[in-house]
Amino acid sequence: MVEWQPLLNEPAVIAAAVLTLGLAVGYLVGRLNEELLSASGVPEAVEGTPFERTAQSIGTSTVEIVARLSSWFIYGIAVLTAIHIAQLLDTDAFWLRVTEFVPQLFIAVLVLILGFIVADKTELIVSEYLRGVKLPEVSVIPKVVKYSVLYVTFIIALGQVGVHVLALLILLTVYAIGIVIVGTVAFKDFLVSSAAGIYLLLNQPYGIGDEIRIGDQTGIVQEVDLFVTKIEDDSEEYIVPNRKVFEDGIVRMRD
Repeated sequence: MVEWQPLLNEPAVIAAAVLTLGLAVGYLVGRLNEELLSASGVPEAVEGTPFERTAQSIGTSTVEIVARLSSWFIYGIAVLTAIHIAQLLDTDAFWLRVTEFVPQLFIAVLVLILGFIVADKTELIVSEYLRGVKLPEVSVIPKVVKYSVLYVTFIIALGQVGVHVLALLILLTVYAIGIVIVGTVAFKDFLVSSAAGIYLLLNQPYGIGDEIRIGDQTGIVQEVDLFVTKIEDDSEEYIVPNRKVFEDGIVRMRD
């Protein structure tokens, strides 16, 4: 009769059981996370972002990547635990550092993925919001916002894996100050139009349907937003920056 008890006490057998259990749990957790992310509307939230398009081009998706990441995290813990139980490497300090580093690496990778998604989505939202602004400098803003989000993401991710980020934080401060200074100079007209738009929206010296003249353009007001006033005359539509309203003045036409 075979004695099973000594066999079950063998480190290699216990390690194999732990590894098998870890692989099964990792697979189930990955599937569960994929279902939860899909049910919570993540696919719709990331739809159209460059990260999602890149993922689809290689036959996967953002949801699958995040779900597989959680599975591989558990797989890695299971493998490390099995190796430790099997006593393949007898270096406690090494395994202590590994068990501390793996969760930090997992969080760092997750932060990077989320950062890319948020950066792409933010760029799309800002581009959509500024679509009606007819100022050439405005096209730069979505890219600045995207890469600012990515820079902060990389700082957070590097901090998670123990990299000293003080120099990067100082550089971020200098970058932010530079953006403010350059933005104030480059987007002076944009800022003036915004301030003028706030005034026009609050005081409403003219409204939709009014016939007005701004400089050389005369027409009926179609839309007034934070940056521009749209007026239409017969078959022509004029998009007038709000700063021009203050520079040239407004003439309301009366019957």
